[in-house]
This record gives sequence, structure tokens and C-alpha cells, in this order.
Amino acid sequence: MTGHIIETEESLIIETPERVQLEFSLASIGNRFLAVAIDHFIQYFAIFIVLWFIMSLAGPDGATDNAERFFSEMPNWTKAVLILAMFLIFAGYFIVFEWWWNGQTPGKRLLKLRVIRDDGRPITLWEAIARNLLRICDAAPGFIIPIYSIGLVTIFLNDRDQRVGDIFAGTVVVRERTDEAPTFPETFSNPISDTAFTRVQKRIEVRADVSRITESEIEVVESFLRRRWDLTDRQRIWMAWRIALPLMYKIRPDYNMADFTYEGFLEELLQRFHAKERFLN
Repeated sequence: MTGHIIETEESLIIETPERVQLEFSLASIGNRFLAVAIDHFIQYFAIFIVLWFIMSLAGPDGATDNAERFFSEMPNWTKAVLILAMFLIFAGYFIVFEWWWNGQTPGKRLLKLRVIRDDGRPITLWEAIARNLLRICDAAPGFIIPIYSIGLVTIFLNDRDQRVGDIFAGTVVVRERTDEAPTFPETFSNPISDTAFTRVQKRIEVRADVSRITESEIEVVESFLRRRWDLTDRQRIWMAWRIALPLMYKIRPDYNMADFTYEGFLEELLQRFHAKERFLN
């Protein structure tokens, strides 16, 4: 490497399959708590709507007395369903958002945080479920009002700022650092130096449905592969990761981790996409 990177308590160094080190900025405790506070506010608002609807069934007159009688007369199985619904709102909220929003919830998106695997790859449904089911442990001793005492202690004792759920799922929370990588306009605004396509990475076997990739998305891949030699090695690896990550979330490819590279993945994706287009034409 041309430069020496010093790993600090707030940084995470991950070596990519191309043997290039990427430096991620770990999310601070303050940002994480602000993000989770936003998410819990949304959760509690949703719970309030559900409870308000149930209480409205008790009748408009004497709402408090009717509501108490309504809950006391409620069958046990209905109470169990209600408790299960509250649990699903508590844990399912984070699972669904982190799975569909590529490691982000509304709170994390506002604070520009993202959950990734500790090897830099996008989280899968398994990681989203594992880290958030154990949120109950991290939130102890509170549940109705999460205190996160155990989570705080675990983060302070862990050099990757991981709570219990992160350690079990193998995930970390990072802050998106747009200053470390060139922006898309900076990368794609310069004239194309070489229009020829050359596969420079070892071909990898990727099993995925490339028909889900759109023309505009493949144009970004194509533009990057044409302009990659105008970038430094660090910029090229960063941009390959940034472009590949949302595409991997979208098509959920199956691949051999031992042979995988982000740049090789984009090369294979482009080849497969054009092969499909030629077949259809």
C-alpha cells in the first residue's frame, strides 16, 4: 500500500478480497442512540395508534372505565396475540427496515448510519433477524422503555463498538463517509479515456437473476468499468464497493466468497446482462 493507515478506536479496517484495506468510520454511541431514539418514537407512535384503535372499540362514553373493562374481559388468547403484536412491532420494525433498506432504519438513514457485516458485505435477512431479536437483551433492564444498559456496557468493552446482537450476528454499525470516496459526479464527469472493455479480474461464478437489473443501473456499472483506470487504487476499490453493494442487496447473488471481488462481480454482471440482451434480441 502507498500509505499507512492507523487504526483507532473509532475506525474499522477491513481487507477486501482484492487485498486492499478499506477504512470504515464506526458510528459513535451518541449517533446510534439518537438514531434508535427516532426509531423508538416511530414504534411508540405505531403502538399508540394500535391501542387507540382497541380502546375506541370500548365505546365513546366513559372511555377509561370501558377500556379497563374491555381489557379485563378480553380472552387470554387475545391478550397473548396483543402481546405478540407489541413484540413484533418492537423487534420486527428493525428487522424489516434493515432488510429492505439495506442495513438502515428511518433513524439510521437520518443520521447516515448503516449496518454491514463485519467483513464489509451487506447484511442478509439472517443477520437482520439475529441482531434485532437480541435487542431485548441489549435493551435490558427496560423493555417498555429500553434502557440499553447491557448494550452500552458491551459497546464500551468491544473494540468494534458492537452490542450483544452485533457480536452474535457478526455485524457493525458504520457512519457513511462520503469524503473518503469520490462522488458519482466526480467519477463519471471526466471524459472516457478508454472505451474498450477488458476483464481484468478473475472470473467468478455468480448465481443471480440479472433480469432484475435495470438499464440505468447497468449504465452506472458500465461507466465505472470504463473509467476505473482514471482512479487511484483506493478510489477504484471504494467505488466498486459502493456500486456493487446496492446491486447485491437487490439481486441477492449466490457466490463463492473465496474467489469474490467487487470489481469482478461488476464485470461478471455486465457480461451477463449483455449476454441476456443479445439472447433476447
